Amino acid sequence: MKKKTAIQDLLQVMAKLRSPEGCPWDREQDHQSLRRHAIEEVYELIDAIEARDDHEMAEELGDLLLQVVFHCQLANERGAFDFEKVTRHLVDKLIRRHPHVFGETKVKNVDEVWANWEKIKRAEKAGTHLERKSAFDGIPKHMPALQRAEKLVKKARKTFGNNCLDGKSPGRKLTKSAVARELFDLSALAQSRGWSAEELLTGEIKQQEKKLRRAEAKLPG
Repeated sequence: MKKKTAIQDLLQVMAKLRSPEGCPWDREQDHQSLRRHAIEEVYELIDAIEARDDHEMAEELGDLLLQVVFHCQLANERGAFDFEKVTRHLVDKLIRRHPHVFGETKVKNVDEVWANWEKIKRAEKAGTHLERKSAFDGIPKHMPALQRAEKLVKKARKTFGNNCLDGKSPGRKLTKSAVARELFDLSALAQSRGWSAEELLTGEIKQQEKKLRRAEAKLPG
């Protein structure tokens, strides 16, 4: 008799937890109630990676996998998809987006790898509700504001050139530590006025994105 794999055991345990004979807490959960847990688990994994703690990293990866399996179980119960479909979709996507590994495409460097990845991704989403008609589509709305700003700037520079959105230099000498201190000081200043730096930056990102999209619409072609 073939021994079950650990992932098969995990899927069965998750199904049992959601069953009428399972755990009351697990039975009460849905996709919405679990969404914050996934974010917390990612942050805990990052802490383990930063600490270079392999034991902790393995545990946190397991906790993150639990979130995946939990959502798959919920989706399976309502007939939407299951773990098999999620993993098969991922395998197919990885093969499709790496034609230089699994196909005949030749690439010279990482830049060409990324260019091919983006081209294939656009083709996959073309004609669907996920089609990205703007270079600024696809930035996660719930990403922390500073990370979202970095994503927006990166996409802007790809669209308009590296010299756009360079930002204003702080009064002191421009170094990494000076920029870091500037960010901290701005956060402290906002807090002293009773404002949230996160909310302020989120609002500014929305305004900048509107301007960038208008400018993008004026580009030729």
